[in-house]
Amino acid sequence: MNWITIESLHDIEAIIERSRQLPCLIFKHSTSCPISSLAKNRLEKQWDMDHGTLDAYYLDLLRHRNVSNYVAAEFGIDHESPQILLIKDGKCIHHASHLDIRVDELRQTA
Repeated sequence: MNWITIESLHDIEAIIERSRQLPCLIFKHSTSCPISSLAKNRLEKQWDMDHGTLDAYYLDLLRHRNVSNYVAAEFGIDHESPQILLIKDGKCIHHASHLDIRVDELRQTA
């Protein structure tokens, strides 16, 4: 996986615009949580989607809590960690958290 780092509210606005051309995945990760690390590792190991299918973005929750709060408010999805949101045409079309984060569901939705 080629993660694109999210560091600002501007990055979220850019993702919303980008999602009008290509689905965008946001992975909200707590670097101090073992379950979050497990979910991230599982996602990376199972990743078999073709390059250009979607853009994958990574948000470090501990460093950018304000951005995580903005994501929750912008898409109307309660904050969880770890969590993925699949953004398409500016809207969240799929979200999952913890060990429900699975590539096969992303593949069906994207």
